[in-house]
Amino acid sequence: MNRLSLLATIGLLSFCSCSCGGGEDMPEQTPGKDTDPVETVEDGAAAWTTTFDKSRAFQKSTIAFGKAATMSPYAVRFTDTAYQSVDGFGLAVTQASCYVLLKMTQQDRTKLLKEMFSPTEGAGSSLIRVCIGGSDFSMSEYTWCDTEGISNFKIHDSEYQYLFPILDEIYAINPDVQIIGSPWSCPRWMKMDVAGNGNAFNSWTSGRLNPKYYADYAQYFVGWIQAMEKRGYKVLAVTLQNEPLNHGNSMSLYMPWEDQRDFVKVVGPAFKSNGIKAKILLFDHNYNYDNQAGQKEYPLQIYKDSEASKYAAGSAWHNYGGSVSELDKIHDSAPDKDIYFTEASIGQWNYGQPGRGFASLFEEDFRDIFLGTLSRYGKGVTLWNMALDDEGKPYRPGGCPTCYGAISINHNGWTYAGADRKSHWYDVLHASVAVKPGAVRIGTDGFTKNGMTYLAFRNTDGSYGVLILNSNSDDQQLVFATDAHSVPVNVPGKSVVSLKWKD
Repeated sequence: MNRLSLLATIGLLSFCSCSCGGGEDMPEQTPGKDTDPVETVEDGAAAWTTTFDKSRAFQKSTIAFGKAATMSPYAVRFTDTAYQSVDGFGLAVTQASCYVLLKMTQQDRTKLLKEMFSPTEGAGSSLIRVCIGGSDFSMSEYTWCDTEGISNFKIHDSEYQYLFPILDEIYAINPDVQIIGSPWSCPRWMKMDVAGNGNAFNSWTSGRLNPKYYADYAQYFVGWIQAMEKRGYKVLAVTLQNEPLNHGNSMSLYMPWEDQRDFVKVVGPAFKSNGIKAKILLFDHNYNYDNQAGQKEYPLQIYKDSEASKYAAGSAWHNYGGSVSELDKIHDSAPDKDIYFTEASIGQWNYGQPGRGFASLFEEDFRDIFLGTLSRYGKGVTLWNMALDDEGKPYRPGGCPTCYGAISINHNGWTYAGADRKSHWYDVLHASVAVKPGAVRIGTDGFTKNGMTYLAFRNTDGSYGVLILNSNSDDQQLVFATDAHSVPVNVPGKSVVSLKWKD
């Protein structure tokens, strides 16, 4: 790593009641209340709106159904085309995030966690990222086997202090949450020099996994997953190394694709022999491969090896370099492999620059990370730190001193009321509230406009979820039409709107 409080109290999302296009009246949209559940309403669609200026911040309202047969020029119809299924959206529950959350009172913390994770009282976030051992946002550098010998593997004491209490609370709120686990470093005794000469490398920063410890490190992953699942946590997938081409982080490990190709051929059989169902995801780094010679198309290089490929479910991606369009090549070359976006951060270098801030980052990240990944067959998105304090702490020396959490908790009081929700918080809320685990992206046909982007999904309960981004300054009417109903929505200029309804 180099880098919505349902504030539904401000304004109303209103509709014109004039004739639109073919003469269809636009039903009135009525505002919801803070206590409204997030599931679809029986007589209409639920809508959540956040404007770039935050005058409406995840504001919930209800849209009455219109006529099924609409002649509106703004009509969008769903097609029979089905794309990928989706696992969900969420944030990284780092040890630093746990530290901050545990500073809050139980009442305030529960309120905050429900806002994000509750399927009935909040957005229902269903996917989180967890560090396997320490990271640049933990209270110390550590793994679960810091004494040499895999027989010394055990849960690190700090997990009982920070991670497990927060995970227990999250799972009490939403037992369907799934985890993507990522290590920042293997145990130091498993490292050798970066040149690969086999010389011991006793440092948390950099180094390379010594092939003579491949079997031990594979068992380390097995042990971590088994320990997490024994506690009731659902591990969807693991990546074999966070940012394998960045070995300058405070905790890091260099793992070029050649090493990961060979290592996955050891991890895969270890998972199989131990009944581990978690997916193995390759890469977990930037679209531009950090511009490193010989590392372009990192996961595709591994897929070329049939033995390695059969154990790799897919790849994971960050956006600190390059463009999301790289995923077009990845999917086209390996359409049978999964794609996940696993990390992006905000901080002083982007969010805090003059002329930047909430509006620009909210628009860009929802467009490029969420809609951009989902439109390219992505199955899920996780962003970086769920929570930090208002000074970006805690972080490790050599880590990121300028990062922001998705939510910033003021260290003078640690209160829910004093929390500052950044753009990443709303990104996750908007995606999670409408698109549920197991949803399938479906095709659309009809009205389009430059500056307008929308994607549609069919949830497992038969409901529809739609994510809409309007980057234009003017409001835009859309009418989503099914065989049973139409849902006429006025999308404010410069806003994100999420819709959910069941015919």
